[in-house]
Amino acid sequence: MIYLDYQATTPLAPEAREAVLRWLEGAGEGDGFANPSSTHKGGRAAAAAVEVARDQVAALLPKGGRTFFTSGATEALNWALLRGAEIMPGGVAGLSIEHAASLQCLERLNANILPVDGAGLALPPDEALIPEGGIVATMLVNNEVGTIQPIAEFAAAAHAKNSLLLCDAVQGYGRVTIPDGPDLIAISAHKIHGPKGIGALWIKDGVDLPPLMFGGAQEHGMRSGTVSPALCAGFGAAAALAAERFDADAEHVERLWPLARDMLPEWTINGDANRRYHGNLNVRREGVNGLRLMSDARNVAFSLGSACGSGSGKVSHVLRAMGVSEADARASIRLGWGRYTTEAELREGLTAIKDAARLQGVN
Repeated sequence: MIYLDYQATTPLAPEAREAVLRWLEGAGEGDGFANPSSTHKGGRAAAAAVEVARDQVAALLPKGGRTFFTSGATEALNWALLRGAEIMPGGVAGLSIEHAASLQCLERLNANILPVDGAGLALPPDEALIPEGGIVATMLVNNEVGTIQPIAEFAAAAHAKNSLLLCDAVQGYGRVTIPDGPDLIAISAHKIHGPKGIGALWIKDGVDLPPLMFGGAQEHGMRSGTVSPALCAGFGAAAALAAERFDADAEHVERLWPLARDMLPEWTINGDANRRYHGNLNVRREGVNGLRLMSDARNVAFSLGSACGSGSGKVSHVLRAMGVSEADARASIRLGWGRYTTEAELREGLTAIKDAARLQGVN
């Protein structure tokens, strides 16, 4: 299987796997299973491992905030929006191309939905749509088309009206620099070669966000539930590796981008070609049935859009928000690559996709 679906999830880094197994199998004196809330020696060792991981994860985030582990970015986004709306009751606004984890919260909160242009880039903030004393949600890198949004501009617009800026940085964390300005940042481990089932919410100092879950004093009183040292350690190891390899990973992704574009000259890019993360290529071709393409190119892992919505049969809300027709949206596919993708694999995978398109009469 040639894996070209890095936006859905990334291969687990060997270093992260080692870190997870160390705590699953027993750290040091065989007490790796200990509860990090326990005060005995094993518990203290587990708690220390969690704090080391917290520092590793926080190193890729802005200064001046606190990082709290969650079950993933979905929980982090729900926490930020649903509980944030309680302390910032002036209203909520968010981009029309937000991930479903944010978008469904926005809809539940009767938010103002902020438009994007045909290239998948947010329009300049409209003061009339930015709430006073509320929350504005703006993702950093779109998960479907890879466009990079003007976070600093929206943060300034939100702050001018005494609102908070929530940044879904899931697709950008560890890949692009997160700009200063957000008050809340959601991230996920499995998008940076870490384990699934763990993410984090970064909360800027001075923001008094209430807990989402109750029942214990874990995570410094902010999130009840026993913390997994193994998952935290895996997240921390993945974050440390991402920091160490930040430039090398970026250069590798940039080398693969022109190769992919050269191999798909007849395909139209969905989203701005430049203001995007170049490890994401969302393209369409008239006459192509994306779903059938996935079936015919079965030895290549790619997607039609967000993995969270791929099984619903609905067309991408991101592409529709960009003005892409339903027919063109159904003719679109998303390709993603990264650290462990070789040039040979990318060539072979794209060749298989082109061969599958020819079966549909598209040359």
